[in-house]
Amino acid sequence: MNLNNNMVFEIKSGFMPNLSNSDTLKIIESKQGSVIIQMNNSKCRGVFPLDNFQYWIRKGVLIPINGGQKEKTS
Repeated sequence: MNLNNNMVFEIKSGFMPNLSNSDTLKIIESKQGSVIIQMNNSKCRGVFPLDNFQYWIRKGVLIPINGGQKEKTS
């Protein structure tokens, strides 16, 4: 899956880094090798290695929310 700026994901209960008990997160910036995110209940941003972020998507605990930008598959 290609990750784009402003993509929004629903957070399921198995997402361990969810320290702010957020329901959604938004990709602020996706660069080669890293993803900068912001959760809806937090004023802080976080950075994930791209492989780690995609792991959470494959595991099914980050679900892309339709609307805004559509997801792309590679």
